[in-house]
Amino acid sequence: MTCIVHRRDGDDRILATDVTVADSFLAKARGLMFRRSFPDGSALVFPFERPAQRTLHMVAVPFDIDALWLRDGRVERVARLSAWTGVGRGTADTIIELPAGAAAGVSEGDVVRIDD
Repeated sequence: MTCIVHRRDGDDRILATDVTVADSFLAKARGLMFRRSFPDGSALVFPFERPAQRTLHMVAVPFDIDALWLRDGRVERVARLSAWTGVGRGTADTIIELPAGAAAGVSEGDVVRIDD
């Protein structure tokens, strides 16, 4: 089982256990667009080959989400993106999208990892 784990102050907390990896160009372009829901415990992971400025948009996404921009497993940015109109940008080699509220307590500099 793949899960998203947040480590802070020596403690681990599971953020998601239903993890989908957007591992193709089409999956990355589609993201969460046109989905009707994003249940608690879910995550969508966007892996990239190298760190760069990465932008997320919420066009055709009818629910709020939390987004994490990671570089080498460290959180560079955390943002809540609003349904339909939200936009976020940060430097990352991995982006993780979570249901709104799932990233509560995650801060820049924290470690977040994807465990198989």
